[in-house]
Amino acid sequence: MHALARTAAAGFVAANLSCRTSENPAATEATSGTSTGAPDDGSRATLVHTFGLTTLAPFEETEPCVQWTLHNDQPLYVNAVTMVNDGGFHHSNWLTVPEDKFAGEDGFFRCSDRGYTELDAALSGTVVFAQSTQSRSEVQQLPPGVVIKIPPRHKIIAGVHLLNLASVAVETELRMALDIIHPRDVEVLVAPFRLSYFDLEIPPERRSRFTGACKLRGPYLGAVAGEFDLKLYHVLPHTHYLGDYFRLETFDADGDSRVVFEKTGFNADAGGKAFDPPLDLGGSEGLRFSCGFDNWRDVPIGWGIGDQEMCVMLGLADSRAIMDISVLTGSKPVGVEGDVLLHEGPCQVLAFPENGAQTEPTAEEQAAPLYVPPGDPGDVDLEPQKQCVDADATVPAKGPPSLQRLHSAIFAPGCVFSSCHDAKQPAAGLDLQSPGLHERLLAHKVAARVEAPLVAPGDAEGSWLYQIVSRCDPTDSDGRAVRHMPYNAPTLLTDGTVALIRAWINAGAENN
Repeated sequence: MHALARTAAAGFVAANLSCRTSENPAATEATSGTSTGAPDDGSRATLVHTFGLTTLAPFEETEPCVQWTLHNDQPLYVNAVTMVNDGGFHHSNWLTVPEDKFAGEDGFFRCSDRGYTELDAALSGTVVFAQSTQSRSEVQQLPPGVVIKIPPRHKIIAGVHLLNLASVAVETELRMALDIIHPRDVEVLVAPFRLSYFDLEIPPERRSRFTGACKLRGPYLGAVAGEFDLKLYHVLPHTHYLGDYFRLETFDADGDSRVVFEKTGFNADAGGKAFDPPLDLGGSEGLRFSCGFDNWRDVPIGWGIGDQEMCVMLGLADSRAIMDISVLTGSKPVGVEGDVLLHEGPCQVLAFPENGAQTEPTAEEQAAPLYVPPGDPGDVDLEPQKQCVDADATVPAKGPPSLQRLHSAIFAPGCVFSSCHDAKQPAAGLDLQSPGLHERLLAHKVAARVEAPLVAPGDAEGSWLYQIVSRCDPTDSDGRAVRHMPYNAPTLLTDGTVALIRAWINAGAENN
């Protein structure tokens, strides 16, 4: 078992950030503290925290910071992290730092007011969690006995990217839960590392892929004595809105490779992968990673924020060295595969010896009862996920219903932006982006086994569209539960938003 090293690589998680436009903190009121749920056998507990309700104005985009002070007098060993939100949280990176770092009250704040940077936070602590792009519900579950260690008197802190593409204001709540295990059950402390392809030049109006083949064995052995014994437990790729592909491979000294993780498309679902048993890199030379993009725009796209792109993979590994691997320069086109233009670039590998600041559980910790920090009254008995409740059909719609309002307030931000129902590869064949929306809604053939049409003018209850947004567990003709919408959302749209859909259908589903 290796001790967890402090994240020492420059900019270690900064590249996981999504689009940055401003630092104005969201209007929010957060509760502090934790919720405790002591297990029957005293071996596990869950700490749950709500960061309160955040209101985003129409088309508002902001990037505040947020923190949660744990008030822990003893170390915590985190086996799983759960994050849920009601939408609007485009991306977020979570770290743990000492309580006196970036001092101030819990809740949302302007990052610059406290001098917060992810580099400084990473150097002071370690990575706890990274949110998949636009994911509303996500669990970062490590195998049994595998943990991230939070030292005494530390807090959770993050830079978050909030984005509301709707023409109406949205109210959203963020919750986080830490599953902690008893020190005696700890087997492995994981450390973070990253792969990044910075030298992106994505050509306009075509698909392209960028690959780095990175030899890790030599730099690893140069940083630590002994064997190349890195074992990978968790990976999470990150791109922006043009990204539609990610692949991770191992390769040996002869150049033979094996694909260990591949992801295509994008649907706002949780995008990470856990390896159990871990992926042992001992027999390999390193990792090859590829990011694919479909640049439908008429301008080239590079690395950056806003409407630019990124190619990053965060990993959690049992490792005696901190690894920061990047393609910084030298990316070149190397061929074509089908309609995809292929690029490759040389890897720069930085390896740092582990830091002993975070150590394995002591004998005293292992012999003592499970330590659970005190909980704030606002978080006690709080569940990690909010309970889904069917929409209240008595709530009226605000303002006159129209298809234009449905598109700008619901379809564009919640259905198209997540790339589920866009024009490129629409889920279930339902394109909610292209011109001619009204005709497609009325003529669409529902993919689910249901008798109801997607939209039955004058009859919301008889419309499949209304059923899947107003019921937590809509059922098909065979009585089987079907996933409600929005996709990957633990709860439904607000009653007022659902009322807008109901009112438009009941009024005749006009093309207005």
